[in-house]
Amino acid sequence: MSRDEARAIRDTELEKDRARYGLLAVVISNLAIAGVAIFGVWRLDGDKAVIVGVLTAAFTAVSSMTTAYLGIKAVSNTAKSIALGDGVRRGGDSGGSGV
Repeated sequence: MSRDEARAIRDTELEKDRARYGLLAVVISNLAIAGVAIFGVWRLDGDKAVIVGVLTAAFTAVSSMTTAYLGIKAVSNTAKSIALGDGVRRGGDSGGSGV
């Protein structure tokens, strides 16, 4: 195995670990937010206006956290593929005559 192949394997494993632990952090955060919201609703004893506010805030926090993680991951993957030359080339030499 060449040095470049070993580095590529290490980089791939590192990306897998980052994705795995990033997703784990998002899931744990979402569960914590849901737990706090459930506890808050339970302690409010039926005040519907406040319950709606707590649930709305919890839903907003969970969706924002998840969307941010997925957006950052998508941009990271796109940037990596462009840096490695896997992206679609615009302009440049496409093998044609250039006319």
